Amino acid sequence: MKNLMKLVSAVLLMAALTTGCAVNRATATVDPSARLDTLKSLHVQHHEPDGRGIDKLIADNLRARGYQVTTGKPPPAQVDATVTYVDKWFWDITMYMLELTVQFREPKTDFPLATGNSFHTSLTRKSPPEMVDEVLGNILKEGKARK
Repeated sequence: MKNLMKLVSAVLLMAALTTGCAVNRATATVDPSARLDTLKSLHVQHHEPDGRGIDKLIADNLRARGYQVTTGKPPPAQVDATVTYVDKWFWDITMYMLELTVQFREPKTDFPLATGNSFHTSLTRKSPPEMVDEVLGNILKEGKARK
């Protein structure tokens, strides 16, 4: 009986360790009226709960793509779009970014021109720079496809 309990415990432990949520999702939607190809200057707004510098990762990624990017408060008087984001973190042995949502917004009306989302659970997790790159890449790719 003792050996049977050990065997059952070992099987349950192996099942728990080898199964898990391997879910990932990467999406982008662009409003039909949006002209992302005309955007040159962007302002990344800091999401107050963010203490990990995701706004700086977004700004650096956009600069590397050729955009003029500002950060901080208040935004400049004249920008083509503001960029907002929400990052969600989760604990699974270590903290990791579970989800990142980024929006490009019309600066005067705050209307969302484009939204991108990246969701990766523990087994498919990506680093914050990789998630930023995935979301922005998908938004801009979708914006080009709508031309």
